[in-house]
Amino acid sequence: MKDAAQLAERFFTGNGTTYDSIARLSTLGFDARWKKKILSMIPEDSDKIIDQACGTGILTLRIAMRFPGCRVIGVELRDEYLTIAGEKARDLRLSNVEFILGRAEDVLFEEGSVDCITSSYLAKYADLDRLVSNAKRMLRKGGVLIMHELTRPTNPAYAALWKLQFKFLQTYGAWKYPEWEIAFRELPALLNETRWGDNLTKALGANHFSDINVVPLIFQTSAIITAKK
Repeated sequence: MKDAAQLAERFFTGNGTTYDSIARLSTLGFDARWKKKILSMIPEDSDKIIDQACGTGILTLRIAMRFPGCRVIGVELRDEYLTIAGEKARDLRLSNVEFILGRAEDVLFEEGSVDCITSSYLAKYADLDRLVSNAKRMLRKGGVLIMHELTRPTNPAYAALWKLQFKFLQTYGAWKYPEWEIAFRELPALLNETRWGDNLTKALGANHFSDINVVPLIFQTSAIITAKK
C-alpha cells in the first residue's frame, strides 16, 4: 500500500468544490447522521474545540452553530478546501469559527487549553502516535478526543454491500465526478489494509487516556472512537 499521506494528497487534489456532494453520495447520506452523532459526544461545557482535517468545514460549521459561545478552530492541510470552508462560514455569518492551514499532527495549541478535539475521515491517513501525543498535550484534564473514520465491514453480508457500493462509485461516481476517480479506485485497498482502530486505541492507552470507547456505526461502515484525558 502506498504511504497514507501520499494517498491523501492524491485523493483530495483539485476536487474541493464537489467534496460535499461526494460525502453524501459515497456514504448514501449517512455522513450527516454520523456528524450528528459526533456533535452529541462533545462536552456541553466546551469553550474551545479543534476540528482536525476539517476539509470544507462540514463538521466544523455544525459545531460552531451548535456551540455559539465556543471558539471553534478547523485545521486543514489543503488550502483549496479551507477557502471553501471560509466562504461557507462567512455566508452563515459565524463569528466563533476560524480556520488554520496545516497538517493535523503539526498544528499545536497551548497546553491544556482545548476542551475537545474532533475529526472525521482523518485517522486512516494520520500518524496516530504523534496525533494522540499532541492531543494529550493540548487537551485539558477531562478533555475529550473524538475520532470518526470509515471501516471495512467484517460481517459477510455487510461486506458484500460495501463492495457493491464501491463498484457503484467506481462506475457511475467516477463518470459523474471524474475528479474523484482515483479516490474511488484506491480507497477500498486502503480500508482493507488500514488498522487505524487498533493503532488508535493502542496509542490512546500508551498516552494514558481513559474511558476509551469504540462505537461501530451503520452496517459497520464506519466507527467513532472516543477517549478522555
